[in-house]
Amino acid sequence: MSNTFGNKLKITTFGSSHGDAIGGVIDGFPQGIEVDFEEICRELQRRKTGNFAFSSQRKESDEVTFLSGIDEGMTNGFPIAFFIKNNNYRSRDYTDIKDVFRPSHADFAYFKKYGTDDFTGGYRASGRETTSWVVAGNLAKQALAKHGIGFVSYVSQIGQECETAHYTDLNLSFTPHNALPTPNPQTADRMLKAISQAQADNDSLGGVVTCIVTGVPYGVGNPVFDKLSSRLAAAMLSIPSSKGFDYGKGFDASSMRGSEHNDLFVNDHGKLRPATNRSGGIQGGISNGEDIYFRVAFKPVSSIGKPQQTVDIHGNNRTIAIGGRHDVCIVPRVLPVVESLAALVILDLML
Repeated sequence: MSNTFGNKLKITTFGSSHGDAIGGVIDGFPQGIEVDFEEICRELQRRKTGNFAFSSQRKESDEVTFLSGIDEGMTNGFPIAFFIKNNNYRSRDYTDIKDVFRPSHADFAYFKKYGTDDFTGGYRASGRETTSWVVAGNLAKQALAKHGIGFVSYVSQIGQECETAHYTDLNLSFTPHNALPTPNPQTADRMLKAISQAQADNDSLGGVVTCIVTGVPYGVGNPVFDKLSSRLAAAMLSIPSSKGFDYGKGFDASSMRGSEHNDLFVNDHGKLRPATNRSGGIQGGISNGEDIYFRVAFKPVSSIGKPQQTVDIHGNNRTIAIGGRHDVCIVPRVLPVVESLAALVILDLML
């Protein structure tokens, strides 16, 4: 099982949704970075359950305990070890379905690969795992902020409700003030209605997150097999429920002509740069100094209350209606996870 992410900057995580704790060890983190612990708490708050009526109502404090790597608020260059206690898991919610293959979950694949026959909490496939990623990723964001690199993301689609405007035409500062974290309040209201209807139907919805990274200098990333674009794609597709990644014009470029998609170069007051940014800030797998922007698509949450047909580990036919505390739509909570992984990738490539 692979539990380590990164090359020069590595994070190894441990724990599971219904274990005593989750946490990680970050190796290779730069020395001399002053840590804002309150900022880490704010990022974890964005990811936490219970922020929305349609999200899981599991109540976790997500209080981080750092064991090493930080002295008097400053990183010392040694491994940063931390853990977060799990205080509010309810394993009893899984008693009746502990040996049943839940549709579209990791249960069947884990059973075939590892022989696991009790799927309580989803083990390492649980979204709870991403809490540790946010801790490590926020530390990376704080290190990158020293270089003028910033991250912002928003929900650009829920179900069939989309924000069609390009991010450059939106006021992204409105995002945290709307009913859902998306810049346009009208779009947020439509998305919220769609989620409410899915909740009433004992069903779920997926969606898309758009992320923008500003201030990345020229030259981050490498040719061929260590491209910034491929590293970002690998990171984003590691998030539970992620199903797709594109950057710049992405899949839309497949329907364009070269003359429509090409970014022409200009001399902008002595600075050579692309006149447009359809490439999404990455060309040849290397950053070109423009905004990096990308999208990540997420499937509907697999745990739904609507009855479904499946089988158990013995091959018996079973009908399953999943109760307990589950998100109707995970997309609004995944924004800090997307930003965190992007920060870890970029800092790793810049070291």
